[in-house]
Amino acid sequence: MYLAACVQIQGSSNIERNLRVSAALIRQAAAAGAQLVVTPEATTYLGPHSRKIELAEPTDGPTHRYFGELAKELGIHLLLGSGAEPADDKRCYNTSMLFGPDGVLIASYRKMHLFDVEVPGGVSFRESDTCAPGDEVVVAETPLGNIGMSICYDLRFPELFRAQNDAGATLFTVPSAFTLMTGKDHWHALLRARAIENQGYVLAAGQWGEHDDAGLRRSYGHSVIIDPWGTVIAECSDGEGICLAVIDPAKVAETRKAIPLGLHRRV
Repeated sequence: MYLAACVQIQGSSNIERNLRVSAALIRQAAAAGAQLVVTPEATTYLGPHSRKIELAEPTDGPTHRYFGELAKELGIHLLLGSGAEPADDKRCYNTSMLFGPDGVLIASYRKMHLFDVEVPGGVSFRESDTCAPGDEVVVAETPLGNIGMSICYDLRFPELFRAQNDAGATLFTVPSAFTLMTGKDHWHALLRARAIENQGYVLAAGQWGEHDDAGLRRSYGHSVIIDPWGTVIAECSDGEGICLAVIDPAKVAETRKAIPLGLHRRV
């Protein structure tokens, strides 16, 4: 068993503040004993999306390496929810990066499903204007368990999580910037469904509050940790902060043995 944490921030185009607040909360989680810490989608920058392409850097770029160095300093597994990675001259990847306690990048995942939506009376957004989709299912093998990696809108596509499950995932990370309008109705329901369907832990670190990002405007927050039975075992309230919960790998095995979905599947 070990302690895990989700970090919740109010991101913006102020990169210096994003890094300072994130680092402080990561340190707080590590001081509490967390061995795995997850930050939200767009941890490093959440402002006008056209600028993301200018700011994009490889996974070993200086901003991303900052989190690797922090993981090494604290001796933790640290998931940078996402940052911008170059794709081509016109677009970037929305990339999640997992660093080990030695500071080395264990795995990276490029967001597959891009948030192109037009909700009547609500949010209008086209992530594909500035981001290119990834095409690889990623499950990172770590001493803490096999971690399935996804980002925000991926949550609505259960087939991705099923593929991660088939690849051995026991814990699923969903760093997000879920909009307030959709989040209040769908966030908990979708996350609990993914945990129940796949009988694994879900760690969903979210952005919270208003941002200077035209098109997104306000994120729902409510970062959560959910156990393999689908129970919310930790949750952030409004504002910036962390939530902590014990991860028990034995509970995954117990749940899968009690209801052996893997043996009963027909399609």
